[in-house]
Amino acid sequence: MSLENGRVQAQTPGLPVEGTTLHYSCNAGFLLEGRNSSHCTKLGKWDSPKPVCLFDRNYTGKKKLYIGALFPMSGGWPGGQACLPSAQMALDLVNNRSDILPDYELELIHYDSMCDPGEATKLLYDLLYTEPIKIVLMPGCSSVSTLVAEAARMWNLVVLSYGSSSPALSNRQRFPTFFRTHPSATLHNPTRVQLFRKWKWTKIATIQQTTEVFTSTLDDLEQRVKEAGIEISVRQSFLTDPAVAVKNLKRQDARIIVGLFYETEARKVFCEVFKEKLYGKKYVWFLIGWYADNWFKIQDPAINCTVANMTEAVEGHVTTEIVMLNPETVRGASNLTSQEFLELLKLRLGGKPDETGGFQEAPLAYDAVWALALALNKTVERLRDKGQRLEDFNYNNHDITAEIYRALNTSSFEGVSGHVVFDAQGSRMALTLIEQLQGGTYKKIGYYDSSKGNLTWFGNDKWIGSEPPPDQTVVIEEFRYLSQKLFVSVSISAGLGILLGIVCLTFNIYNSNVRYIQNSQPYLNNMTVVGCMLALAAVFPLGIDSQHIHRSQFPVVCQFRLWLLGLGFSLAYGSMFTKIWWVHTVFTKKDEKKEKRKHLEPWKLYATVGVLLAIDVLSLLTWQIVDPLHITVEKFTREVPKGDLDVLIQPLLEHCSSEKMNTWLGVVYGYKGLLLLLGIFLAYETKSISTEKINDHRAVGMAIYNVAVLCMITAPVTMILSSQQDASFAFASLAIVFSVYITLVVLFVPKMRRLIMRGEWQSDQQDTLKTGSSINNNDEEKSRQLEHENRELQSIIQEKEERVTELRKQLAERRALRARRRPSVQNQNQNQNQNHSSVLPPPSTQPEPKALAQPPGYLVATSDKGSLPPAFSNSSNLYQADNRSNRNHCQNSQLPLLYK
Repeated sequence: MSLENGRVQAQTPGLPVEGTTLHYSCNAGFLLEGRNSSHCTKLGKWDSPKPVCLFDRNYTGKKKLYIGALFPMSGGWPGGQACLPSAQMALDLVNNRSDILPDYELELIHYDSMCDPGEATKLLYDLLYTEPIKIVLMPGCSSVSTLVAEAARMWNLVVLSYGSSSPALSNRQRFPTFFRTHPSATLHNPTRVQLFRKWKWTKIATIQQTTEVFTSTLDDLEQRVKEAGIEISVRQSFLTDPAVAVKNLKRQDARIIVGLFYETEARKVFCEVFKEKLYGKKYVWFLIGWYADNWFKIQDPAINCTVANMTEAVEGHVTTEIVMLNPETVRGASNLTSQEFLELLKLRLGGKPDETGGFQEAPLAYDAVWALALALNKTVERLRDKGQRLEDFNYNNHDITAEIYRALNTSSFEGVSGHVVFDAQGSRMALTLIEQLQGGTYKKIGYYDSSKGNLTWFGNDKWIGSEPPPDQTVVIEEFRYLSQKLFVSVSISAGLGILLGIVCLTFNIYNSNVRYIQNSQPYLNNMTVVGCMLALAAVFPLGIDSQHIHRSQFPVVCQFRLWLLGLGFSLAYGSMFTKIWWVHTVFTKKDEKKEKRKHLEPWKLYATVGVLLAIDVLSLLTWQIVDPLHITVEKFTREVPKGDLDVLIQPLLEHCSSEKMNTWLGVVYGYKGLLLLLGIFLAYETKSISTEKINDHRAVGMAIYNVAVLCMITAPVTMILSSQQDASFAFASLAIVFSVYITLVVLFVPKMRRLIMRGEWQSDQQDTLKTGSSINNNDEEKSRQLEHENRELQSIIQEKEERVTELRKQLAERRALRARRRPSVQNQNQNQNQNHSSVLPPPSTQPEPKALAQPPGYLVATSDKGSLPPAFSNSSNLYQADNRSNRNHCQNSQLPLLYK
């Protein structure tokens, strides 16, 4: 089969059979009209009519090489609006150059892909299955380039993209013939990491549109920040509506936010940012730099925010952008400087070029055409050596494709976007431009060369605050210390209490030979005073914290608190408990047991105190060895300080604690609590007992009441108030101070008062004092004998009173009988009875009349009228030999005695 003014090539030699494919092409100066291929069907017919080669009126005598291009004129990134005119400018210059492809002319066949892979699929089919044959494909937009690059290898086509940044495209196994003049989006990530380090940020957040390009970029960023010791605390994504993602960023207190999305979605995002107030001096946004300069001012029906709202929300954000325009005034391969290129492009675009989509990427499209032209120019020479020509290219010719690939891979020239060179993955190597939106205009603040690690900084970055904001709310740790006024006040009280203790101790020792002081067991009282002073001394370490000492010394203070309180309680309370326990033991038992235990030696009292003290020492030693106290820090709810400060206060409080603090406190409080309860019980049981052996046991009981009540209240309250340093210290220290003051006042003030009022001071007669103890023992024996005899006499009196009552009854009966016998003299007898009653003296002061003075079994009293028997007038006379009463007879008693 032949084609007029053209050629026909069969896929397989020989006669056509089912499945045979024919490819049609036209000679130079002719254009193919119709499909460029036909397939033989089962019916033995071709599936499409034979095409026709028509004369090209614009033919210049050069052979045409066709470039199939997809320019997104709309969609997520309408980059084709500026990139297409830029590419056409490059084609015009290339075709007019006699030193570049002199026998060929490049022609661009382009369609609008709308940055949509679905639309691009249909357009790619048209490009491949319609004449003329395209020697190279030039897609834009990463999603479209991914589709085209993956399919191109099936047609042996080289793909050169001008606007694809997806990191996924840097995969030679998946995209073996892909090149791009737009650097990979991962080239932004080293720059971002460098800026994070510069501004000392270690915590960032990300929000991305769910497309492959942004997902791949974010995966690469996550790996890089992890290596740099930076944390991505929040990672949000969205498909079309970013409202929920932005709210999550706000809720999780994101401050440094990297946004990866196309321009149209960027407007949606920042409309939500404005609504959520996720902007201002506390926040920094990192965006992609290839948006139009006024992208936030473009009217978009998809959002309900005004231009003023958008302008306010985007102020201060930072962009990282591949350097797409050579900052140096250098004439490159096109013989144009970057500024000359911009002027020509603006003339071609007209209107407002800054608002044109893809204006930033236009230099990349321009250099892409020049890179292709220079590569094809190299290929011509190499193909000529092999006897081949570029116009012989078809989709089955691997040799020409390999030569074009080799030429592109070794490209190196100066373009309007900078130095053009490709890495092993076909991606462009370039500088990164860092810009910041200041007052609605992007300002260049630096460059970063990731290949060399060099950061060029202009120092003109500007922040809403005075400096870059922190990457999170700054948390200032602030220790809570005890109020110094409170500490000083309580310390003065404790110091005065110690002075009072010294006075009491001095008084007790100086008057230890006074009989009244001796009868109060002065050595036990001395122990009480020493214990009180130790307890008061514990107030000082209770109020000491790291404000006064270094934290390393704080465990020593903790031990002082524990030991001073423990030993002070054991000495002070233990000595008082021993007294009250001895009184209860001796005077509340049966008589025979009293006699056995009444001669308790003093050393036994001291031994009891020693046992209580030893128990405390052993328990404290065990606690200190097994689970020593150390400093712990309690954290409270963070507080917001006054003023518009981006800080939070983290209150901290130091405690003395151990690993099993609650267990140890439970054991100590349980043991001490039982002692306190037992002390209260013993004090109550002995409140009515009077003994000269321990003459101050009632005062001791009162002190025990006060100490027990204060301790039982203070222990649980201080545990509850442990997080309130002032209240806890005040409650514990004041309880100690009050307990000590009450104890010392109750025990020693009455003794001082008695010695002062009665003059019972220490006597110089040492001999008399030496016998004081024996005299004291004899008096106590006398007292017990008198009490016993008094009880016996009271029993006898009770019997006699019952007898008198019976005799009175008998006398009344006799009088009634006499009255019946002598009625005539009734009035007279009544008068006599009345006179008799009127002269009858009171039982306690007058003797009975003669008629009543001699009841059976009674004798007439011989003592003076109204006097008491010796046994009651002076109980001590019972022990005189000449006045002792007979216990079994009442001959010496009078009737008034019975009513005593």
